[in-house]
Amino acid sequence: MARTLVVKATAGADAPERCAQAFTVAATAVAAGVDVSLWLTGESTWFALPGRAQEFELPHSAPLAELLHVILTSGRVTACTQCAARREIGPDDVLPGVRIAGAAVFVEEALAEGAQALVY
Repeated sequence: MARTLVVKATAGADAPERCAQAFTVAATAVAAGVDVSLWLTGESTWFALPGRAQEFELPHSAPLAELLHVILTSGRVTACTQCAARREIGPDDVLPGVRIAGAAVFVEEALAEGAQALVY
């Protein structure tokens, strides 16, 4: 049975180390061939927008834009419906490949057979 890793990023530039850790773990798992679903919630929702990941800097961390590119190439990226709405982000605003979905979809992914969920 294939395993799926569901990673929920709850922090953005407000907690850069926690944010970078979520993206690093998700990208590393993608590179290892794992089926990955990255959820952007809270302040990390901003990274669903074009150019926002390029603005993120953290010493000794891989560039967030590169990590996001890896995840978008072979995994899934979802922005939380409510988090996006609070920031006035709509489906036409996000990067190609990013979807907007809510808690029911997150719960479905996290509880699927063979899934492992991590929250940062």
